[in-house]
Amino acid sequence: DFYTAGTPNGQKVAIALEELGLTYRVHALSLSKGNQNKPEYLAINPNGKIPAIIDRDEEDFIVFESGAILIYLAEKTGRLLPKDPKARTTVIQWLMFQMAGIGPMMGQAGHFLKSAPESIPYAIERYQKESRRLLEVLEGRLNAADYLAGEYSIADIATYPWVAAHGYSEISLEGLPKVEAWLERVGSRPAVQAGLK
Repeated sequence: DFYTAGTPNGQKVAIALEELGLTYRVHALSLSKGNQNKPEYLAINPNGKIPAIIDRDEEDFIVFESGAILIYLAEKTGRLLPKDPKARTTVIQWLMFQMAGIGPMMGQAGHFLKSAPESIPYAIERYQKESRRLLEVLEGRLNAADYLAGEYSIADIATYPWVAAHGYSEISLEGLPKVEAWLERVGSRPAVQAGLK
């Protein structure tokens, strides 16, 4: 059971479920209606955020936090996360880069640009500049490899929906040809396209 909404954090788990060929049932939550704060959902994710899953094959095991879900699904299937400690750590460090950097910064940029009750130019500029800097870090990494950890992995899956939504936060990709090529490469995967739907 997959509890989600149409945000990059939800999309990354949908993409992973599709890539891994797992059967799942979607429970769409309306964030604008506050479904994530209802007691029945807080019993699944006490933090009141999406996504969350319940693995019915594993005694109704609950996992919340998108990065934790990606690691769990990769470990469950033995795919998209290498077993070799160095290769595994490379994937996890780029996954954490998304979780701690790209997602929060681009999310804040979008919030202050589109949703804040009043315009705060300092906040908009701060989060847009930091988001752009992080994309430049990705550009540097993608100069050395086609995918963030060398091979396609949960790090790419986690990062793709946020970078693909760069226009929402008005973050330019000008001068980042490797990022643009990576977006095209990842975005052309059938499982990615299915997950985004």
